[in-house]
Formats: sequence, structure tokens, C-alpha cells
Amino acid sequence: MYAIINISGKQYKASEGARVRVPKQSGDEGSTLTFNEVLLFSDGKNTEVGTPTVSGASVTATIIDHGRDRKILVYKKKRRKGYQRKNGHRQWFTDLEIKKIKASISPKAKSASKKAEPVIDKSSQEEE
Repeated sequence: MYAIINISGKQYKASEGARVRVPKQSGDEGSTLTFNEVLLFSDGKNTEVGTPTVSGASVTATIIDHGRDRKILVYKKKRRKGYQRKNGHRQWFTDLEIKKIKASISPKAKSASKKAEPVIDKSSQEEE
């Protein structure tokens, strides 16, 4: 079972017990976060795609750690002008552990996922 969730404008695949590194979230280590923007939910047999989100679905995660990523160098230069700028950046992140994925696939979604065979009226074809 997994879900695709939206956290800070980015999409992440969440399955129970998985660890995910996301942009910094507010909260202390050990606190629980709930994400309601579930874009897709799959339980192995049935898949429900949200329009734009799956109603009634949520993902619960625990904050494991906050930290900063490795340094990225940003270098700007304009040729023949003597212009050079070098800058460094370290992005803040939060490590999350996915605890629970809560969603219920509606009966409508189950029936819609199966392909219905077209019904052909044989009597109307015989008359022509």
C-alpha cells in the first residue's frame, strides 16, 4: 500500500515504515504531522487517483530529525566583463518516518476501475 502526497509543493511516494527527506517542516523531533493532500492512493488491488486530491485520505508521519544538506556552490560569470560571483547554499530538511496511511476506496471507484463490456442490442441490428 502506498500513496503519493504533496508536501511543500513537491510530490513524494509514501509507504508505511518508509523514511522520506522533505523540505523543512515545523515541529519538534518526535512530533506527529498529518498530510491531507493525497494525490493518489493504491492498496495493491485498487488505485484511486484524486481530482486533484483523494477525499478522506491522509498520511501520518513522525519527525525523526532536522538538518542541513551538503553545500551547493552557485557560480555566476559573464565573459569578457570581469563579473564573477561565487555563493554557497545549504538547504534545510526534515526526515520523516511514515507511520500510517488512512484511506478508503469507495465502491464507485472499485466499479469504475473495472472495464464494462459494451451492451449490443441484437434485435436492432437484425431489423436493418
